[in-house]
Amino acid sequence: MKRSISYLPKEKQEDLRYLVGLILERIPQTQMIILYGSYATGKYVDFDTRVEFGIRTTYMSDYDILVVTYSAKDKEVGQRLDNIEEIYYKNPDKQTPVQFINEDIKNLNIALSDGRYFYTQLKAEGVILYNTGKFKLTRRRKLNFGEIQKQAQDYFNEKYQSAQNKYKVAKYAFEEKLYKDAIFLLHQTCENLFYAVRLVYTLENSKQHNLKKLLASVNKYSEEFQKIFPRKSQEEKRLFNLVKAAYVEGRYNPNFIVTKEDIDDLFPVVNQLFDLVKDICEKRIEGYVNL
Repeated sequence: MKRSISYLPKEKQEDLRYLVGLILERIPQTQMIILYGSYATGKYVDFDTRVEFGIRTTYMSDYDILVVTYSAKDKEVGQRLDNIEEIYYKNPDKQTPVQFINEDIKNLNIALSDGRYFYTQLKAEGVILYNTGKFKLTRRRKLNFGEIQKQAQDYFNEKYQSAQNKYKVAKYAFEEKLYKDAIFLLHQTCENLFYAVRLVYTLENSKQHNLKKLLASVNKYSEEFQKIFPRKSQEEKRLFNLVKAAYVEGRYNPNFIVTKEDIDDLFPVVNQLFDLVKDICEKRIEGYVNL
């Protein structure tokens, strides 16, 4: 793992050092502090403004920080991290959002040994901001096919269920005529279904919210994806772009317009996606025993 943040601008380095100081002051059992995500890879967006559907919106990346403790995760650590966020945001000089997660060192090393995608990617791309040196992160071991099959099944169950939950709430929002909420939840439904495919086929999955890029990443597993999202006519392109934009616009843009007819047209598309993802993932999981 990298150990320097010298590639970041001075003010970003100062933000991170300030956060590290707050964490060590309030969570003495901290063993490691790891920066991951876009600020670790250098692919962050400091501030972006763009126009979609004639509407200007803004976006900036978060500081994603893993706090590793030697004791099991507990409410106390979570509450203290919430308190650190509050202190951080009260400082007018701190503009970049921050997002914390906490994990204890034992569970973290089990997840790394088992090849859990989130943690192995975090280890590969992360930056150590603090380390007591008392513990080492384990290496990813080679999994046998039985373990691969179980892990793929676990990933599928998690992401498919998450997609079903988002879809259920989307239908409720639609019934309540909350069309912007509905399309955002349909975006989240599609995102989780695409994640399910990527995880089942590779056991790895990078954080991605752009449905166009997610769709492109799973096309190779089935030609049927292009039939579900054909984008040949102007209306097909418009509808896909609408749900793609919903991740940002549906939450932050008061002028983002979504109609009842838009949601009516999207529901059958998402239903087809559920069926396709279930079919190809189940076949892939079953096939692991024969590899």
